[in-house]
Amino acid sequence: MESWGLRAAAVALACIGGAALQLQQHQLWTPAHYGILLAAGLALLLLGRAGRHARLLLLALALACIAYSVTGLRAGARMGQTLAPNLEGQDLVVTGVVTGLPRQMPDGVRFGFEIERATHAGKPIELPERISLGWYRGWDGDALIAAPFEALRAGQRWRLPVRLKAPHGLRNPHGFDFELWLFEQNIRATGDVRATDAAPARLLDASASDPVSRWRQKVRDAIALSVADPRAAGVLAALAVGDQGAIDRSDWELFRATGVAHLVSISGLHVTMFAWLAGSAIGALWRRSARAALWLPAVTAGRWAGVACATAYAVLAGWGVPAQRTVWMLAVAALLSSLGVRWPWPLVLLAAAVVVTAIDPWALLQPGFWLSFAAVGLLMASAPSQDRADDDPLLAASPAPGKGWQRLRSTLRSGVRTQVVATLGLAPLTLLFFQQVSLVGFVANLVAIPLVTLLITPLALLGALLPLLWQWGALCVGVLSWGLALLASWPAAVWHAGVAPVWAQAAGLLGALVLLLPVPWRVRALALPLIAPLLMPAIARPESGRMHVSVADVGQGSAVIVRTRTHLLLHDAGPQYARDSEAGTRVLLPLLRAQGERSIDMLMLSHRDADHVGGAAALMSALPVAALWSSLEAGHPLRNAGPPHTRCLAGQHWEWDGVQFSVLHPREEDYASANLKPNGLSCVLRVVDAA
Repeated sequence: MESWGLRAAAVALACIGGAALQLQQHQLWTPAHYGILLAAGLALLLLGRAGRHARLLLLALALACIAYSVTGLRAGARMGQTLAPNLEGQDLVVTGVVTGLPRQMPDGVRFGFEIERATHAGKPIELPERISLGWYRGWDGDALIAAPFEALRAGQRWRLPVRLKAPHGLRNPHGFDFELWLFEQNIRATGDVRATDAAPARLLDASASDPVSRWRQKVRDAIALSVADPRAAGVLAALAVGDQGAIDRSDWELFRATGVAHLVSISGLHVTMFAWLAGSAIGALWRRSARAALWLPAVTAGRWAGVACATAYAVLAGWGVPAQRTVWMLAVAALLSSLGVRWPWPLVLLAAAVVVTAIDPWALLQPGFWLSFAAVGLLMASAPSQDRADDDPLLAASPAPGKGWQRLRSTLRSGVRTQVVATLGLAPLTLLFFQQVSLVGFVANLVAIPLVTLLITPLALLGALLPLLWQWGALCVGVLSWGLALLASWPAAVWHAGVAPVWAQAAGLLGALVLLLPVPWRVRALALPLIAPLLMPAIARPESGRMHVSVADVGQGSAVIVRTRTHLLLHDAGPQYARDSEAGTRVLLPLLRAQGERSIDMLMLSHRDADHVGGAAALMSALPVAALWSSLEAGHPLRNAGPPHTRCLAGQHWEWDGVQFSVLHPREEDYASANLKPNGLSCVLRVVDAA
């Protein structure tokens, strides 16, 4: 890369780095402090333009300061929309519009709501502009439903009685950060609809705004009516209108286990393929008009038509973050090509990353951001030669040159190479973000990518014009699911690894790059020792006679992890949050896998209350459990879940690795008492190490 390219790369990295550095702030500054830094950045920018010495350094520092301060000011403005503490848990009345697609659940519906007016005790109040509401059918015993929430649709205006609270999520390492997700979506309060006969919910306007979301809901509802299999209907809805919430939870687990989860959401692959198809078709039609071709070259017209169609597709599919990234990347590449600028591919990627970061700096905190750009970068870096596709993603999607068998062979070879690069190159990042990688993902994607991209997705989209096509799409989804389930049933289909040290993470990423670079194989062999510490990290274990105790944040309830040198005990498994959500898979499974745990030696459930055993069934189905101890009654389903069961009884004791365990409660006579509540039968465990 020439010196100008290095300078451009430095400038781009300064913009991204400034925003990324601000995202690491533990506490925001005041707007005045960010204003001072912004002024300093602008001054450095002018000084760098005027000066001769250290111009690049001053320019990079100036842009980093500007990016840092602007990101901080935007974060402060977003944080300023906070629910007042005195309004939490109060009966409020809000008037506004349903945003996005309401997410249907077994016990109700969850939806976004943009507030227009709000009152408390009849007096106007200020609330955050965007909130997230749930309208449930009495799951918690206190939500009295007096209005048909099944009538809720995108774009409607409602007057709703609600109770709100500030955003709150569980705080566990390596788990899903719900508060961060709400912040990225600019949702500054959550709550429930409290509709009763005395305070009813009222539909004020069935089509108040958001025609795009209304169309998306219409298509989603039509798919649900046309396709008998709800699981296939959910996949088609996800591909057609970007409703990922329509996919069944068990299907998500199957897609993740086989490494094809990126295919069943509106990803960069779908958007790019749609852009290429639309651009090729419009470019071909453009060439038929001599006047149009003289006014604008057909290649340029097709390229920008592809970008426009990709943008429209991304908007109609919900304008998700992966689709946004792809649109900006295509737009940057198209702009550079139209201007006659031929930048090396790293600069094209950096330019797109700068645009994405400027629009949404919090995208830097999302794994999808890094996976998307890493996938494109690896494909370009590993190419045997640099060609026109390096600079234009629209051209990169075009068919291989040649005719007949040569074209087919070249296309197949290119497809296999692409999959090899994506599978091997993204494996370290997947391990880094999710502590797992699918070992059958290469085979699964070889079949799933063409099936989903070239057949199922077009059928899902064209079904909006001819609903009969959804039946064919559902049939293809069924075949795909059957094949994926077969692959997922293979032994060791998924490799799980604990969180590796930072040095091992860096070495693994470097190893992936070395493995895929077009260099001699003797150099690529260096990738194996670099990647090994990430695949099999050394997990810290306590010494004999000592123990590590972790108390998971599961909300109401408890879950305590006790680890000795060679044994693991889990006391309680947290609550069930809803009919399709519990602490076992949401909290404990990610936490245990991040710690490098592959099995549980003993699961002790203190008593039968749902906030202590709600996550047990899902956890036992996901991890091997050698023994189950509890005070559960003989007919409880968990006692027959598989592991050998032992009833807790005071006086029981054992030793693991020099650590003493003893049961203090309940006693034999407690089981015989008819007056004790479940809490009175709790298994109380005492653990003493050698310290």
